[in-house]
Amino acid sequence: MPDWPITVWRRASPAPPPPETPFALVERVGGGLCLRAVNAAARALGLYRGQTQADARARVPDLITAPADPAAEAGALTQLALWSERFSPAVAMETGPPGLEGLVLDMTGAAHLFGGEAALLQTLETKLAKAGIPAHAALADTLGAAWALARFGPDPRLALEGGARSALADLPTEALRLAPEAVVLLRRFGLNQIGDLYPLPRAGLARRFAAGKLAAGGLGLSVVERLDQALGFRPEPLAPVRPPAAYRAFQVFAEPIGDVAGVEHCLGDLVRVLSDQLVRDGCGARKLALTGFRVDGGTTQLEIGLSAPLAQPTHFLRLFKNKGLEHLDLGFGIDALMLAAPVAEPIVLVQTGLQGEGDAIDQGALAGLIDRLQARLGEGAVRMAKPSGRWLPEHSAQWGPPVLGRATQAFVLEDRPRPLLLFHPPEPVEAMAELPDAAPVRFIWRRVARRVVRAEGPERLGPEWWRQSADSHRPAPRTRDYYRIEDEAGHRYWLFREGLYEREDMGRLPSWWLHGVFA
Repeated sequence: MPDWPITVWRRASPAPPPPETPFALVERVGGGLCLRAVNAAARALGLYRGQTQADARARVPDLITAPADPAAEAGALTQLALWSERFSPAVAMETGPPGLEGLVLDMTGAAHLFGGEAALLQTLETKLAKAGIPAHAALADTLGAAWALARFGPDPRLALEGGARSALADLPTEALRLAPEAVVLLRRFGLNQIGDLYPLPRAGLARRFAAGKLAAGGLGLSVVERLDQALGFRPEPLAPVRPPAAYRAFQVFAEPIGDVAGVEHCLGDLVRVLSDQLVRDGCGARKLALTGFRVDGGTTQLEIGLSAPLAQPTHFLRLFKNKGLEHLDLGFGIDALMLAAPVAEPIVLVQTGLQGEGDAIDQGALAGLIDRLQARLGEGAVRMAKPSGRWLPEHSAQWGPPVLGRATQAFVLEDRPRPLLLFHPPEPVEAMAELPDAAPVRFIWRRVARRVVRAEGPERLGPEWWRQSADSHRPAPRTRDYYRIEDEAGHRYWLFREGLYEREDMGRLPSWWLHGVFA
């Protein structure tokens, strides 16, 4: 996308200057202003990126300038990358120097969905042109070859499989994404085109144009490495903006859809296609993402999390209805809809038993209930307590999102019941006991005196000394003796005495606390 910074500025400006007017974006470099990007009219008059504004105005007095906004440029490029996911699930951004920005789409095995390679390039350029974005699209079997053809290649910018070598031969050496110093040095030796490098000995070429000598001036890769990448001899991994979903269903519309009813109608087909993909691999979705591609170039998305891996199309459709398809910002309409499962896990079938199946817990029904509650109330509205491996009761569980289908090792004491309601922190009480280490016979809680008729205990829990803070200002944890007691009204409580009488800690006497209430 040539002159991407200026394209972003023109799309956001209420009254941009005509294209034939010399225009440049400026940014502060050191103590002065320099040109960050120039349009074609300014380049025709000899202006270039990196030139000081004073020199540019001396050469072109009627030059129009505006402050550059690199953050807006990066944000717009990210939004355009998300829009491009209608063509490919793996889209990466080329964030090079201003004027060399671009997008990289992995179209492996997908070009036929858009009428072939040539039709795909035409569709891309046409859609971007309608949005006011000048762009040159190219397709090749390597990233380096596609990069070179898009910026320096003649029409049609297409190199079929195995044709990168011949397609790149007549292009200038700048097309190899080299540092400026490397390009100047190559020209001194008369190596102006990429094809001039083909017959040269690789050992001498690598030694003379090493990466270390050129790293300060640009991308820091040697001529041989860039040549190997362009010709496919060296792999070049792609870093997508978002990890591509392994399971996705996509539908393109001849006419834009502008209402929720149309989206709901098409969503029924998408959930069936996605469910078939998941069932084929024995997997279930743990997260669903519905993305609508708007005609104005924006995207709108609705995400849903699932508590257990499921692959039921009716359940998927019900969740999106409960979530509210009206939350999708359709704008002036969407011309494509994509349903993806960014997170999927294998479905593990569990046999509940040969008898008494009616008494067994239906994990699928429970997961469906949790998913519907989360869709209606929000992702954080439903939580589940999970064992944390801590010894003290107030730290023995952690609340988090509900996750079913995963076995969790819990510390359970069947002969030592715990109250359903725990106070955090425990509430102080005044207790009286016949013996120092005996259960209380009377206690005062919330200004009400209660007489104990039954007591059971103690259950001693030692302090977690290995977790003791290094902060000397905080008191050291002490031993707890827990008692299950019942008052004359039939109410049952869980009290504990913190500290032992025979072990006074720096003058701190034992204290009584109410930690929970039994139902």
